[in-house]
Amino acid sequence: MNEWYFNPIMFQIGGFTAHWYGFMYALGFIVGYLYLLFSKRGKALKPQERDALVLYVMLGVVLGGRIGYILIYNLSYYLANPDKLLAVWEGGMSFHGGLLGVAIAVWLYRKKYKKAYLQIGDIICSISPVGLFFAKIGNFINAELYGRIATSWCIHFPTDPNNCRYPSQLLEATLEGFVLFIIVLLVGWKTKKTGIVTAVFLICYGLFRIFIEFFREPDPQIGFLIGGITMGQLLSSIMIISGIAIFWYVQKNGPHKVKKQV
Repeated sequence: MNEWYFNPIMFQIGGFTAHWYGFMYALGFIVGYLYLLFSKRGKALKPQERDALVLYVMLGVVLGGRIGYILIYNLSYYLANPDKLLAVWEGGMSFHGGLLGVAIAVWLYRKKYKKAYLQIGDIICSISPVGLFFAKIGNFINAELYGRIATSWCIHFPTDPNNCRYPSQLLEATLEGFVLFIIVLLVGWKTKKTGIVTAVFLICYGLFRIFIEFFREPDPQIGFLIGGITMGQLLSSIMIISGIAIFWYVQKNGPHKVKKQV
């Protein structure tokens, strides 16, 4: 039997405890920022604009991810346990909530710095798979968001030692992280149209997530929705539709008209 255990605590100094989960998020932001410094899209921004963008995105990811998880996935639990609202080191971050948080953050950013919305969207979407990769590794270390019960290619997690489950976190890290990064990187090199990278990111992530949800255990407090789909599949379907709409808009209006949108 394959058994998995990795201490989620990095180290403790006095009353301070550092968790691998938080470290993975921080590592994702650091690597993403370094990529932003040396990428062609990132260099198009002034230094102060790059720094501000990272701050806006960080706030969007953390606040949107946490609030989204609380409201969408586990509101009753946090209403009964308000002391856990800020315990992000225990997990509990929603990608779709974080995506909405970043969308709002970009809207605020572009109003202040007079940038086109899809131009900033392309920058963020070219970096996002890096953060997704590290976040999913964090989920794996935390032994959370694991897969459905299986008989092969499975692991016994300490949070559910009696069942062997798919390591769906690693599948997500591979597809939503590594593979998606390669896709948006190649698309970014190939296209000159603003908004295409954003559209491809939304479509590909949605498709990957819908596929992975067939291996991932649904959140117990929600379970399966009507027709046997999961909440992740429903929200990812909306992403695909949004990506197709952006792709159609860009193709119809052309790169120059899109760039003028503020």
